[in-house]
Amino acid sequence: MTTPEEPILDQSDLPAGLGAAMEAFDEAAEHLFDRLRGNPVADRVFYTASELGNFSILWHALAWAGATSKRGRRNALRVSVALAVESALVNGPIKSAFNRSRPLAEHDHPHRLRQPLTSSFPSGHASAAMVAAALLSESRYRRRPFWAAASVVAASRVHVRIHHASDVVVGALVGAVIARLFRKTWPLR
Repeated sequence: MTTPEEPILDQSDLPAGLGAAMEAFDEAAEHLFDRLRGNPVADRVFYTASELGNFSILWHALAWAGATSKRGRRNALRVSVALAVESALVNGPIKSAFNRSRPLAEHDHPHRLRQPLTSSFPSGHASAAMVAAALLSESRYRRRPFWAAASVVAASRVHVRIHHASDVVVGALVGAVIARLFRKTWPLR
C-alpha cells in the first residue's frame, strides 16, 4: 500500500516528451503571469481569490446564499457534498499518488497567503472551482459569473506561485469529471 510519503508517480516518471511539454507550458504561463505580478490591482484580485478558494469557502457561500427555496437548498447541499467529495479525493489519494514540488517562491508575497503542504499536482483550488461552477450554473439563468469566478480562482494559483499552470489544467479536468459524475448521480429535480 502506498502512503503519502511514498508517491506512486514522480515527475521524473513521466515520458520525456510529456514532461518537456509540461515544463514548456508551465514556463510560458509563468512569463504571462510575470507581466501581471507586481500590479497592485492584479495582486489584490488574485491573492484574494486564492484565499477565498481555501477550503472552498467562496463556493459554499455562493451555494448557500442562493438557497431560498427547497430546490435551492437541495442544490446547495449537492454542491457542498460534491465539494467535500472533491476535496477528499484530490487532497487525499490523488495528490498522494504524485510527488510534484510547488513552484519556488524566490520573492516575498505582497499579501497574506496560506502555504499548502501537499503535492502541487493537481490543483485542488482548480478542481473545486470547476465542480462548483458546473453545479452552481446548472440551475441558473446567469451562468457566466460562476465560470468567471472559477477561472479567476484557478488562475490565481499560478499568479501567487502556489501551482504550476499544468497543475491547474489537470485540476480543472479532475473537477469536470467529478462534476459530471455528480450531475448524473444526483440530478436536479
